[in-house]
This record gives sequence, structure tokens and C-alpha cells, in this order.
Amino acid sequence: MSAFEEGYALIIGVGADLPNTVDDAKGIADILKDEERCAYPAEHVQLLTGPEAARENVLAGLDTLAGATDEASTVLVYFSGHGYRVKTSIGSRYFLMPHGYDTADLADTAVGGDELAARLQAIPAQKMLLLLDCCHAGGLDDIKDAGLTLSKAPIPQEVVSLLDEGRGRAIIASSREDEKSYAGKPYSAFTLALIEALCGKGVARQDGFVRVADLALYTREMVPGRTKNRQHPTLNYEQADNFRVAYYAGGGTAAKGLPFDVEPEIEPEPGAFRGITVTTTYQATADHGSAVAQGTGASAVGAGGVQVGGSVGGAIVTGDHNVVAGRDATVGISGSELLALFEPIRDAIAAAPQAQQAAAQQMAQELQEEAAKGNKANDGIMAGLIRGLVGLVPGAAAAVAGAFGSPILAGIAGPVTQAVLQKIQG
Repeated sequence: MSAFEEGYALIIGVGADLPNTVDDAKGIADILKDEERCAYPAEHVQLLTGPEAARENVLAGLDTLAGATDEASTVLVYFSGHGYRVKTSIGSRYFLMPHGYDTADLADTAVGGDELAARLQAIPAQKMLLLLDCCHAGGLDDIKDAGLTLSKAPIPQEVVSLLDEGRGRAIIASSREDEKSYAGKPYSAFTLALIEALCGKGVARQDGFVRVADLALYTREMVPGRTKNRQHPTLNYEQADNFRVAYYAGGGTAAKGLPFDVEPEIEPEPGAFRGITVTTTYQATADHGSAVAQGTGASAVGAGGVQVGGSVGGAIVTGDHNVVAGRDATVGISGSELLALFEPIRDAIAAAPQAQQAAAQQMAQELQEEAAKGNKANDGIMAGLIRGLVGLVPGAAAAVAGAFGSPILAGIAGPVTQAVLQKIQG
């Protein structure tokens, strides 16, 4: 395998009211750093998610790209979050909404389209791709606040003007102006198609490289089909070359496919995956009492202070947020319990060759964070992390299997994770 040394990336998933954007950003970052696929050097990929994706960090990340790259570099910037066109009595301005934006102070908490354009213009790379997964459901959505009118917009026009200044710059947006972007599991409709294309699906030339047109054409083929023709990615690069964005097989020519095995699920309507839409009564017993909630988005807090929310069925909760039985109840798992369960995994990593330890520790941390979500954990992400961790440190297989064989974690392992666990146990 060889590294795509010229590749640099800034990947942003804002989180907050769009929690799925964090998973989307991590998915893009992971595939770019995958040595068997896109093969970007890990140190060339900046990942900002949740609170780390605040305005000052986003701007600093763009400045880092400007300082680290040269004309021969290839730069990819990915943003998953809200994008708004803000109209006032004196004109309009585009804003990307990073984590922690404040509608009363957009100039100091959001990233203006003109600021974004200026930062991108300062990057010397002659090959630059901007990927925008915006127009998600929810958020401000055309409300008026302090004399402002806000409407969702997929592309900042201030940045489009950069396309006329030279070759090698392109923008792919997740949807048209009048459409919303659909979330999904493990990734949004747009991001999943990007990841598939970055793994070599649909490439026009089987020469080992993914190009701009490959990403654009594949997303435009797959996303409408997965959203019942309600979302159509757009490409802006009239003056650009069809430049190489990444490897798809670590420098080889035979595509290896996705690094995870999961059936994608796209939300039936925009925003559906962000709320619980059932009216079934369910009951949960927590510590020393019980709580009953009914209705859409229902949740309840038991006598032990354990909050339970869910869709269909019941859940019995004992101890510190542990699901013992039931179906589709929303519970989390405490940090202290996870620390204890993951201690043998960390011990196994510490005994591994030092060259593998840093990457394995990062995977273990991400796996622990995903497991902490309880039954909201992403099955595909957990399976991929387990597979990657054990691949790096085979001696951790028994510890991983032991952790997920415990009563605390056994209930959150979905079919894909269970299949991986069975495989690592021989």
C-alpha cells in the first residue's frame, strides 16, 4: 500500500441538533485515512465534531490547510450541518452554522460565506473539493429573529465565485436549493454515497484513483434512488479539471469495497431519525421505582433518576442505566461501567507492539464512546471499530468479546456487531 501524500482534508460535523452529522463526519474521515482505500496520511486529516466544530476551530482548520499545503496538494473540505441564506433590510448573506452558533450574533458565532471564500482562496492547492451536506431538516427553518429572515441554502454563492478564478476547484452539494438532505444509518444518503464512491464504486476508470466526476456522478445516481427521488446532489465545477481526489484501493486498482457490512437505512422523511414517532404506552422500571410515559417522543424518569424514552415495548433498567430486557427504549450506559469493561481491552493494547498502540487506543476510545449511547449505538460503526481494533491488536479479541458478552453490553450489539464478534471468537 502507498499513501496519497498530496491529500489534505478538513472534516466538520457540527452535532448539536444534528447528532447524525458527527457520525457522517467521522465516516468520511475514517475512509480518507483508511490505508487500504483513500490512504490520506492520518496527520493530514483534521476532524472537528460536536463542540470542537465551533466557529474559531473551523476557521483555524482552514488556516492550517493554507499553511500546510502547496500548489501540488489536493484539498478536501467536508461540512455537515446547517447552511442558511440570511436576509435583512440591507441585503443577504450566507452562513454555515458551526457548533454553538447564536442567531443573535451570527457574525461572531457562525461562518459567513465571504469568510469561507476568503479562507479557501488563501489555500494554495490547485485541486480543491468542497463537499457540503447541508439543508438537513429542523433547525431554524425560515423563522424570523431580530429582523432576520433565514432560509436553508445548500451552497454559499460567495464561494461559487471562486470557481471562475481558476481550474481545479469544485463544489458538490447534497441537494438542490428547494430540497432537504436525508439522514440515515450508518450515514446520511449523501455521505453514504460519497463513502461508497471513495471506495471505488462507480469509478469511470479502474486506475486506482477517485476523481471529482466519479463522486458527483455516483452521488447523483444513488441519492435520488435512496430518497424516492426527493434529493438530488449538485455539482459546480464548470472551469475545473476532473482532478484526482484520492486513491480508492490504497494505490492498487482492484476496489476492496466498503470496510463495513451493513444494509443502509435512509429516513422515510427528513428529520424522522431525530425524533420518536410512536404513540404506544410503555413502562420502565428504574432502580427503586417505575416510570410510565405515553405519546410521541415520550420519556420518563424513574425514582432512581434514570431517564427512559422509547418507541415500542418496555424496558427494565437496573443499576446505572443498564438495559436488561425490553425493546426500543432509549437508555445510556454510565462511564464508570464502561471504564471497567474496557480496562482489559486497554491492557491488551498496552501489551501490543508500540507501532499499533496509538491507532488501537483511538479505536478503543471511539468504540467506548459509541457503546455509551446504549441502544442508540450505531451497529455498523461498532462493528467496524471492533474489526479494526482486533485487526491491529489480535490479542484484544478475547477482551472485546468479553466486554460485549457482559450483561451490560450484550443487549446493544446489533446483527452486524454480533457477526463480527462471532468471527473474532473463531
